[in-house]
Amino acid sequence: MSTAVLTWRQFRFERKLFWRNPSAAFFNFTLPFLFLILIASVFGADRKELNTLIPGIAGMSVLGTTFTALAYTFVFNREQGILKRIRGTPMPPLAYFGGVIASAVANAAVQVTLIVVIGHVFYDVSWPQDYLELVVFVVLGVIAFGSLGIAFANAIPNFDAAAAYVNAVFLPVIFISGVFYSTDSMPRLLKAIAVALPLKHVIDGLSGAIVTGTGIGGHLTALAVVAGWAVAGLFLTVRYFRWD
Repeated sequence: MSTAVLTWRQFRFERKLFWRNPSAAFFNFTLPFLFLILIASVFGADRKELNTLIPGIAGMSVLGTTFTALAYTFVFNREQGILKRIRGTPMPPLAYFGGVIASAVANAAVQVTLIVVIGHVFYDVSWPQDYLELVVFVVLGVIAFGSLGIAFANAIPNFDAAAAYVNAVFLPVIFISGVFYSTDSMPRLLKAIAVALPLKHVIDGLSGAIVTGTGIGGHLTALAVVAGWAVAGLFLTVRYFRWD
């Protein structure tokens, strides 16, 4: 059986696992929509705040469905011995990784699409001005956050500690990176930290695609930073990943 067929089967299996786990489906899929609806309802007709919130929640969704989800998945599978058993089967590692990552990509794509639709239909935020830029930053964000999530899983000692480790990264990052508000009004130190992290640049790229339509050329620095984090994440994953 070809690697492509095995990847497709692993992808279908991962989709079933995801929807049969209510807690994972809630925290990785439903939670961003709750944030969007609740906070957007508070902002009401404030166009400036909504134009900040929609790309911010979209960026948070990419982070949650890749970094958070994959960190949990690989820690759980490692601690349960699933990774070790998979390594001992004829399945190529590429097929397993491809299926798991493709499932995370599907979640990210669906979430970003729904957030854009909800923002337009319910809060009158414009349709994306630049679809190419939207796709590029979503794909690059998935690669960066996904690889960082798999690499970070190697630093988590066991599944019981996974929630503490992941939330210790996820929660500060979403608040520092301007998911719910503009980083322009932040203290200089926090703003410098935000600029060094990839999420702010993903949000900036999504904002350019959805709100301003400035195009990729207007966010080359953001593109370079996210790409740099993607390379670093891939390097750390290859260097430190272990099956047991």
